[in-house]
Amino acid sequence: MVRPVNFRMNEQTAVNNYYQKVLDNMMPETVNVIAQKEFDNYVEKLKAIGVNVIVVEDTRETDTPDSIFPNNWVSFHENGDVGLFPMFAKNRRLERREDILDVLEEKGFIINNIVDYTSAEDEHVFLEGTGSVILDRVNRKAYCAISPRADEDLFIEFCEDFEYTPVVFVSNQTVNGERKAIYHTNVMMCLGEDFAIICLSSIDDKKERKNVIKYLVEDGKEIIDITESQVNTFAGNMLQVKGTQDELYLIMSQAAYNSLTKSQIETIKRYTNILSSPLETIEACGGGSARCMMAEVFLPKS
Repeated sequence: MVRPVNFRMNEQTAVNNYYQKVLDNMMPETVNVIAQKEFDNYVEKLKAIGVNVIVVEDTRETDTPDSIFPNNWVSFHENGDVGLFPMFAKNRRLERREDILDVLEEKGFIINNIVDYTSAEDEHVFLEGTGSVILDRVNRKAYCAISPRADEDLFIEFCEDFEYTPVVFVSNQTVNGERKAIYHTNVMMCLGEDFAIICLSSIDDKKERKNVIKYLVEDGKEIIDITESQVNTFAGNMLQVKGTQDELYLIMSQAAYNSLTKSQIETIKRYTNILSSPLETIEACGGGSARCMMAEVFLPKS
């Protein structure tokens, strides 16, 4: 997790992230201070349930307002591979930091190989890490909603390199009466060990929707369908983690939790505990939430 030093609404990502807002009543410095408090509170909650959180401070040397969302530029894998990904916004490319990989190695994690896709930026081709790609690491399936930030050909290449079965679809949201692609898959979909939280109505193509359901059901996952309104409060932007004694927790923002129905909460709790944390300022300015803030580390340890 990367603690921000210059958090604000990123004007370069707002062109296709329709969840971002300008908080007119706040100075940029105030926005950053509040975001830091939300971040610190969130980290403490994760640590309290036994999650091993590695916090890296952002640097003031570069203008990186979205550094708080590291899962978009890097992914870590069980075999020691690291994926580096091409980013849509030019100022987000500055978030990629080799010293963060050094920090992980210093903590005993093994990096065997770096698979670097960043040259695709020269061709204006993008695939923004585990924002664009939802990985089912157990069943070796990868789900990707194609968008300006998720190129289908590059996604297929990633799946070939990392040995995943690709599941491709388009997920849309209504913006001023028009259907437009949701910028990241992890906004409308979350995979747990035994369940999937997904906004099925966002997949307008019925064949694509049916295909996604087929893959989820064949892996034994109960589907918890959420509405577009719930997506707007980041109810799809969740991540299941292990805490003390391998206890499972589904991590989400307070706004996401508040949007869930009683029935949805009961279904989730059949499979996992729930941990929520207030992230209102980060969600409003950044257009991302709890899941985006965590780049999960599956690297082997020495």
